Amino acid sequence: MSGAAPQNNRGPRRNGPRRNNRQGPEEKAWVPVTKLGRLVASGKITSIEQIYTYALPIKEYQIVDKLLPNLQEKVMAVLSVQKQTRAGQRTRMKVVMVLGDGNGHVGLGVKAAKELANAIRGAIIIAKLSIIPVRRGYWGSNLGAPHTIAQKTSGKCGSVNVRLIPAPRGSGIVASPNVKQLLQFAGIEDIYTTSSGSTRTAENTLKATFAAIGNTYGFLTPNFWADHALQASPLDLYVEKK
Repeated sequence: MSGAAPQNNRGPRRNGPRRNNRQGPEEKAWVPVTKLGRLVASGKITSIEQIYTYALPIKEYQIVDKLLPNLQEKVMAVLSVQKQTRAGQRTRMKVVMVLGDGNGHVGLGVKAAKELANAIRGAIIIAKLSIIPVRRGYWGSNLGAPHTIAQKTSGKCGSVNVRLIPAPRGSGIVASPNVKQLLQFAGIEDIYTTSSGSTRTAENTLKATFAAIGNTYGFLTPNFWADHALQASPLDLYVEKK
């Protein structure tokens, strides 16, 4: 009998990490399923202000991608949430996402999922669907571009109450880091803020600030008193042929 060791016909072993040759799912072309989406895709609606004017509901996040291509996003908080079931505790990841273009548009999204990547992706979509306009104004003389909010506003979520106060030019954003990031995405340069309650809860603090920003268009100031001709909604103006 020969004492030679059996030969390995599989070839030399490779050293180092394996390469993942699997390609991720390619992003499919957007096929609108709503009438508003078809109007945006065809170029008949070219500004998101046209959607805000007639309070049209946005059901597809691709509408926001097409009308606001310069959105920036940031993850503000990542939490681990649990739910007690018969089989035990079910743990999921919860993500709080903020996005905006720095020019009067901001959105906030919260999503929980088993995987962190799915939670981030879902939070981005929810934030795009919930994007709102921000009314900016002046403190004192109206010289230059708007730099602060037009009037004092406040928002509440849970025990957190956030109040936004206009500030002179050059004051900067006087707020906590999370609130400051949200206001920067909204395009506000100078503002004072006050908050009360359990502000350590980042989610409720951001939701209260988002509600306060959404209230900026809730005041009927004299510059809105002028009579405007009532125009037809884009959904009524462009009738689709069946």
